[in-house]
Amino acid sequence: MKTFAYVIAGDPVEVKVPENLDDLEEFKRWVTEANRRGPIALDTETTGLDIYSPSYRLRTVQFGDRRTGWVILWELGGYFQHYARRALEFITKFQIHNAPFDWAVIDRHASGDGFDGSIEAMAPKTIDTRLKAGLVDPRQPQEGGRGTALKPLMAYYVDPAAPDTQGDLTAVFRSLKLTKATGWAGIDLWHPTYLLYAGLDPIFAARLDSCLDTELHNLSVRPRLIEYEHEIARICAIMQRKGMVLDVPYTEKLDAQLAEEAAVFEAKALRYGVSNVNAPAQLREALAGMGEEWSPEEVTATGALKVDKAVLHRFADLDQNSGQRLNKRKPNPLAEAIIKSKRAGKWRSAYTQTFLETMDSEGRVHAFINSMQARTSRMSVTRPALQTLPSGDHMIRRALLAEEGHVMISTDFAAVELRVLAALADVKNMKRAIKAGEDLHSFTARMVFGEDFTAKHRKISKGIAFGKVYGGGAATISRQTGAPVEDVRTAMAAYDRVYPEVKRMSNRWQREAYETGMVHLSVTGRRLPLDRDRMYAVVNYACQSVARDCLGQSLITLEDKGMLPYLRLPIHDEVLASAPAAEATEIARTIQDCMTFDLFGVPIEAEAEVGKRSWGSLYGAAA
Repeated sequence: MKTFAYVIAGDPVEVKVPENLDDLEEFKRWVTEANRRGPIALDTETTGLDIYSPSYRLRTVQFGDRRTGWVILWELGGYFQHYARRALEFITKFQIHNAPFDWAVIDRHASGDGFDGSIEAMAPKTIDTRLKAGLVDPRQPQEGGRGTALKPLMAYYVDPAAPDTQGDLTAVFRSLKLTKATGWAGIDLWHPTYLLYAGLDPIFAARLDSCLDTELHNLSVRPRLIEYEHEIARICAIMQRKGMVLDVPYTEKLDAQLAEEAAVFEAKALRYGVSNVNAPAQLREALAGMGEEWSPEEVTATGALKVDKAVLHRFADLDQNSGQRLNKRKPNPLAEAIIKSKRAGKWRSAYTQTFLETMDSEGRVHAFINSMQARTSRMSVTRPALQTLPSGDHMIRRALLAEEGHVMISTDFAAVELRVLAALADVKNMKRAIKAGEDLHSFTARMVFGEDFTAKHRKISKGIAFGKVYGGGAATISRQTGAPVEDVRTAMAAYDRVYPEVKRMSNRWQREAYETGMVHLSVTGRRLPLDRDRMYAVVNYACQSVARDCLGQSLITLEDKGMLPYLRLPIHDEVLASAPAAEATEIARTIQDCMTFDLFGVPIEAEAEVGKRSWGSLYGAAA
């Protein structure tokens, strides 16, 4: 038995690594005794993050309590895997930090030998300390929070020296000429720093769990909210496991097309003196040399001229979202070349190349679904980051398919943030428009600009509505809509007269937050910390958080109605499904019904659309 001694917050702890059958029998006795005392912490070490790629390997499985960690060398096979499986099967309650990752690893790589390691079997036995930490404080360190990573949380709650092992292991990777990406697969299984690092993680999780329980109790966080987040995490993990079929020939062709497009527009930019389209200084100098002028709002805090997406699209006379010509000015050819070159390069690295690199042996892509991301707990989909696709894109979406014989169904909430705002703030005129089935932005434009409002007025009204929800000011709305700032300010004042409840509720929420330690408590009991210099963002946080919980509850309802096998992804306010073509209409109706309900007297409504086989068919693609 290899044994490593360590000290956590003054307490001696041990990491044990069985080397033979006798050692494994000792581990078995420990599991039996530790299981009587309470939850056992669980962790895995693997070769990286792409759980479903063909070359992926599970290296170790770790178990632990507050004083002892056990590292079972799964990679050795034989008895080591047998004892790990029997422990996984026997233990009645697990503490895991970031459980969906380890669920997926065990489901994919540890099931067998009579052991059911499925997500469905593991999730009911799991306490996820990462979810608990997010309910205590959802902010990341750059936002002034503690984050949700294990080592920094341990440093905050238990022992400031906890992250040291992470630094030690990173140094070992460097000494072996390995990177963070390659180190997990390349380091020797018996390396002492690697084994210590692995064995401490379950001890950390066990100690962190009790600290978080104390915090949650002191903050009066509802136990039902904790259970709810675990339910959603399980549902998302099951969707992630299923993944989506990749149209490999189409993706390979598109990847080559994007590479060619990036090269063509890089060459065009070079003709204007820009050798690197990602070098802001070069872009500023070249565009200024072509006579371009920046507005006062288009300057950074340090005084540098901005060359961001909004500025480049203005110079290029292109709509920032659709890419369509605006016909407001003479297009700048350099700005247009930069936009198109950067987009092609980004779409290759973020999508086509990632699709091809991470697909499994069956040609499926399994995007990571983070069920509780951002300050408002809004869900995210990463690697590939499908939630960042432009709303009108069909080119990338065309690469992802429903099952053979199936079609895609997209079910999207209708203006959910605004409906949530109407419900939370009891906005009389807005509720009246919703119940009458009116288009909210047209209704607002008529109320603000009169019966003869134009499409431009509707666009301004829409910008103000979302500015109220997302915290955008007059300058931001002006830039997004193209309307003069003074016109926007006038319209915003009129908006406040039409919907006075919004401003009143914002002021009330801000006053309440001052009295409760700069925290807004959502109607579902979620704690939303506010920044003292951005108190107005309380409307954004309140609405986005509740909108997210509308989606979360919808997922639970969908599972109750037997729809989970068809679900593939939650994307913003949209749920994507794959259903047999013959049953698609009925399944779409059921999904739509599950996503339609009442929120404080305001109907939250969804609309399902049935496409063809590709996701892109719902956005204009032919197939």
